[in-house]
Amino acid sequence: MRMKRKLLWQIPLLLFLVIGTIYIARQERSKPFQHNEGRIFGTIYHLTYQCERDLQKEIEAELMKVDRSLSMFNDSSVISHVNNGQLEIPNSAEGKMFLDVFQMAMKISQETQGAFDITVAPLVNAWGFGFKQGDMPSPQTIDSLRQFVGFERVQLIADGRKHRIAKDDPRTMLDCSAIAKGYGTDIVARYLRSRDVQNYMVEIGGEVVVDGHNERGEQWRIGVSKPTEDPTSTSNELQTIISLPLTASGSNSPKLKALATSGNYRNFYYKDGKRYAHTIDPRTGRPVQHNILSATVLAPSCAMADAYATSFMVMGLKEAQQILAQHPELMAYLIYTDEKGNYAIWQSEGMKTADDAENN
Repeated sequence: MRMKRKLLWQIPLLLFLVIGTIYIARQERSKPFQHNEGRIFGTIYHLTYQCERDLQKEIEAELMKVDRSLSMFNDSSVISHVNNGQLEIPNSAEGKMFLDVFQMAMKISQETQGAFDITVAPLVNAWGFGFKQGDMPSPQTIDSLRQFVGFERVQLIADGRKHRIAKDDPRTMLDCSAIAKGYGTDIVARYLRSRDVQNYMVEIGGEVVVDGHNERGEQWRIGVSKPTEDPTSTSNELQTIISLPLTASGSNSPKLKALATSGNYRNFYYKDGKRYAHTIDPRTGRPVQHNILSATVLAPSCAMADAYATSFMVMGLKEAQQILAQHPELMAYLIYTDEKGNYAIWQSEGMKTADDAENN
C-alpha cells in the first residue's frame, strides 16, 4: 500500500519534468541562428550561432583582446613588448592569454622535438615570408640566425603572481602566428558558451570550433580544400567533408570540437626553377621538403589543432603518425603524394568524412 502511494506521489513530478523538458526543448528550437562575419588577424571570420540576439560587438571585443595579446603587428601587444625587451607579463586579460598560449606552445614544442617553435620568425622572414619578401638566404645567413632561434632559448619565470620571459639571447623573437588564430577561435567559442549558446560554429581563417548542431539539427560539416597549387587562394574545390563534433578514441574520450588545416599548396614561391614552401623547419632553418601537402587536425581545442597541424607539415607523414599514436585525443586527415606522385590519404581511425560515406 505504501509503495502504491509513493508511486502515485511520483507520477505528477515525473509528468512535470517531462513537460518541462519538452517546453525547454521547444523554446531552444525556436531561437534564431545569428550569422556574423568580419575581419581579424589579417583574415576573415564567419560565425553561426543560435541566440536570441546578435553578439557580434561583444565577440569582436574578445577578439581585440587576443590581438592586443598575440599580434606582432600591434606595437602595443604583449608579444610585441616581449620582443622589444619588456619581458614582464602584465597582470591583465591580455597577459593571461599570452601565458596560456606560451605555455601550450612550449609543451607542443617539446613533444614535437622542435618541429613547432614560436621563435622561428627570423628564419621565416629571411626566406621571404612574413614581414618582407627577400632574396634567397645564404647558408651563412641561416646558420647565423639559428644561433638565436629555438624554443629552448626562452623560458617562463614565475615569482608568485608575477611572470616574465627569460631569453638566452635578446635577439630571440616570439611569433605566435601558427597558434594565434586557433586560440582566437577558442576564445570566441568560450565566450559563446559563457552566454549559454549551445549550438555554434566559429571559423577564423579556416580554423574552426563547433558545438551542438547546425540549423538543420545535424552535425556540423567542415570542408577540407583539395591541395591544388593555388597561390591566389581562389580555388574552392573540396577534398572531403568532416563531420564534427567527434568523440576521440582515447580512454578519456574527449569530444573533438576543433579543426585546423595547414598546407603548402597556397603559400610558396619559385626561384631558379625550384619551388620553396612557406613552412620552415625550425630544426634545419630551411623550407620543408617532404610529401605532405595538407594536414588537417582535430583536437579538443583549436589552438592545439592549429599547432599540431603546423607541426605535421614540418615533420612529414611518418613522424606525424608517431605523434598521433602517442596522442589518442587527436585525429588527423593527411593528404600526401605517394611514390608515383599521386594524391594519397591517411586518416585516423574513427574519423567521419565524406570519403567514408561514399565507400559505405
